[in-house]
Amino acid sequence: MRVIAGQKRGKKLDRMKDEAVRPTTDKVKESIFNVIQFNVAGASFLDLFAGSGQIGIEALSRDARQATFVDENRDAINVIKRNLTATDFMARATVVNMDSALFLKKQDEGSFDIAFLDPPYRSEVLDVALLLLPRVIAKGGLIICEHPAALDLPISLANFRLTKAYKYGKIAVSVYRD
Repeated sequence: MRVIAGQKRGKKLDRMKDEAVRPTTDKVKESIFNVIQFNVAGASFLDLFAGSGQIGIEALSRDARQATFVDENRDAINVIKRNLTATDFMARATVVNMDSALFLKKQDEGSFDIAFLDPPYRSEVLDVALLLLPRVIAKGGLIICEHPAALDLPISLANFRLTKAYKYGKIAVSVYRD
């Protein structure tokens, strides 16, 4: 696992040891950032269900102003902190060890420009996160969700509309825009 582009291009990142955690592949990560490339610079980025933090770190490498990493798994938080330290991005990062729904409920309206979520598959947390996310994303913002390809997501989330859906084998990425 590595940073694909930007200031820290090629930098190797630590990964979770837990076999149940599936990191986003480089192919999928590159595709996501090809879609949002013109929105990242200067953005406030939310990496929800952050795992190793690789997506938020990729955003920071591509000049996101700030990234917030949220995961309820303590081991994930430790990996995120190690990766942020190794990339020298800790000063532009906020790391939160908390349940995703509780975190989203505590945020102000429009707190983030872009949100990426890759929740555990076969869990109810995706539905809850999709319900709560639109309120915390700024006008003109983006919500990007990685999910099982067999799962059809809604065509709208409050004022956000599904504009793109990409499939990569068993994985899909859905992009919502305000």
